[in-house]
Amino acid sequence: MKIKLYQIDAFIYDKVFSGNPAAVCLLEDQWLPDDVMQKIANENNLAETAFVINKDGKYSIRWFTPRTEVCLCGHATLAAAYVLLELARCGEKSIIFNSKSGGLSVTGEDGFISMNFPADVITRIDSDVMFRDCFDVRPTEIYKGRTDYLLIYDGEDQIKEIKLNHGALAKIDARGIIISAEGHDVDFVSRFFAPQIGIVEDPVTGSAHTTLIPYWSGRLHKDELTAVQLSERKGLLKCRDLKERVEISGRAVCYMTGMIEI
Repeated sequence: MKIKLYQIDAFIYDKVFSGNPAAVCLLEDQWLPDDVMQKIANENNLAETAFVINKDGKYSIRWFTPRTEVCLCGHATLAAAYVLLELARCGEKSIIFNSKSGGLSVTGEDGFISMNFPADVITRIDSDVMFRDCFDVRPTEIYKGRTDYLLIYDGEDQIKEIKLNHGALAKIDARGIIISAEGHDVDFVSRFFAPQIGIVEDPVTGSAHTTLIPYWSGRLHKDELTAVQLSERKGLLKCRDLKERVEISGRAVCYMTGMIEI
C-alpha cells in the first residue's frame, strides 16, 4: 500500500523552518486500522500526524502524536487544510472536517487559513502547589481547562527565560501546561509543554489557543488579538473570540512531499 505524505510547517512565523511541522496523510474513503495509523505517527516522529479521508465529498480528520490519538490538534488541522486547499487543489475555498471534536470549519483567504474551533471553558484555581516544582518562577494566576492548565505570568521576558523541571512537569495529570503573558509587540505570548503525550515542548499549539483566546479577550477587552508562541521555532497566530467558539488563523508552507509504503 502506498500513501501520499506531506510535511507542512504550520503557523509559520515568517518562512519555512518556523512554525510547527505536521505530517498529513491523505487516505481513500476509509481509515487504516488504528494501530497502523499509530505506527505511522510514531515513525514520522513529529508532534502530530493528521489522517484525512474524503467519503462522498465529506472530509473527516484524526490526529495522532507519536504515542496516542488526540481529540483536537490545531496545527495539524491547518496543515491538512493547506494540503487540500493549496496543494491537492480540492476545488473548495473552505472545508468542514468531521472530527472527534465535532465539525471544524476551515477557510483560506489572503495567505492565511482560518479555523473555527470550540472555545475552552476555564476555571480559576487558587493553589499553585502542584506547579511549585515545575518552574523557577511562580505564576500570578492558574486556570484549568478541559484538558490543559493555563499559567499566567507577569511579562514576555518571563515566558522566554523561564526554567522548567521536566520530571515535575511529567507528573502533572493533564494533556499539557500552557504558560502565557502579555507580549511586547503582540497581544499575548505563550509556550506549551505536553510530556504526558510525548511532547516536551510543542513549537506552536493551535488547540492551546482555544484556552488562551477566551482568557486574553476577557482580560484585554478585545475580540481580535495577535499572538506569538515563543518556542525555538516561533509561530504567529491571528485570533478572534467568538464567545462559544474561537477563530485561529495562521500561514503554512510545504517542506516535503513523499510516499509511505507499507
